[in-house]
Parts: sequence; C-alpha cells; structure tokens
Amino acid sequence: MGVVAKRASMTFYSDNESHYSHRVRIVLAEKGVAVDVVEASEAHPPDELADLNPYNSLPTLVDRDLVLYESKVMMEYLDERFPHPPLLPVYPVARAESRLYIHRIERDWCTLVDAIQHTRSENVVEKSTRELREGILGIAPIFSDKPFFMSEEFTLVDCCIAPILWRLPALGIEFRANRQTKPLLAYMDTLFGRESFQASLSEQEREMRL
Repeated sequence: MGVVAKRASMTFYSDNESHYSHRVRIVLAEKGVAVDVVEASEAHPPDELADLNPYNSLPTLVDRDLVLYESKVMMEYLDERFPHPPLLPVYPVARAESRLYIHRIERDWCTLVDAIQHTRSENVVEKSTRELREGILGIAPIFSDKPFFMSEEFTLVDCCIAPILWRLPALGIEFRANRQTKPLLAYMDTLFGRESFQASLSEQEREMRL
C-alpha cells in the first residue's frame, strides 16, 4: 500500500512580493511549521479566499477552523502556538516595547514602502524613497550595541524589518559601506544569512537581489 502524504493542518495564502506576507513566512520558517503555502497576488486572489476572509486580502493564515487576516496577529499567534524558539521577550514590559517598535515600523517605514510600491505620483515616490532612506540610516548606530533590533535575540521586530531591508534595491535605495552604515550593513548580513530567512524567500523575492 502506498504512503499517503500527510497534509499540513495550516494553510498560508501568501503574496510573493508583499513584505507583509514575507514577515509571516519568516516566522513560519523560524518555527519550522508544516504549512501549505498558496501563492497568489492581491490582483488575483484564490477563489476560496473570499469565503475565508471578509476582506479577500493577503496574507491570510488558516489553521483548521481559525482564519487570520492581519499579519501582526498571525505573527503573535504563531509565536504563542509554537513557543520554541520564542520571538517575543518573556517579560511584559519588554514585550510591550517590542510591540511598540513594530507599531512604529509600520507607521514610519511600512507606509513609505507601500507608497513607493503602489503610488503612481512620481513626487510621492521620490519623497517616500528619501524619507525611508533617511529613516533607516537614522537608526544605523543602534546596531553597534546589539546584534538585532534593540535585542540580543532575533525577535518579531526583526521579522518585520528584514523584508523591508531585503527590498531596498527594488525600492531604489542602496547603502554604500562607510563608517555610518557599517553597523546597518552588518545587521543586514546577519538577517539575510539566517537559515530561516533564506527558507522564507519566494522566487520573486530572490530575484530582487540577483
């Protein structure tokens, strides 16, 4: 009798070019979760997605009867459902700080990435690109103190930052190696060299840095 492959209980509907989908794929890879990844795009979502998600949006995570359609909620759910390795600090104050960092990244950086990728106005793209470049450069010195974002350990904060830094060339941003950028570039090398990060990359994402 042939062996029947066991289907993963979890399905992830992923946009292969979206940094929001990418951050969740990094968490899935960090945790070593068995998951069926359904590759799609916002322009052409799978037919069944509308029945699962009232917004018909990506990413969407389905775990048996649970359907999640907000990336931060997915990340925290996965961290609680699969506690090893932990991706948020143990203590409430540190956990709250990490959540606040993620909130700031979304407000300060993700909105700019979205503007660059989806706005047709050249002025908006140019302004957003400049602001994103300056914002990332402004935090470069903090990586001199700790290997990850304000932490000795890899956390959900890094999971949110890594997809943005990976996309910089595609967003028209390059950093040359100098005294100011050295800590940032070292941080990027650390992130991109992680086995989980490499495993998280879609084919489209790999092509962003060919």
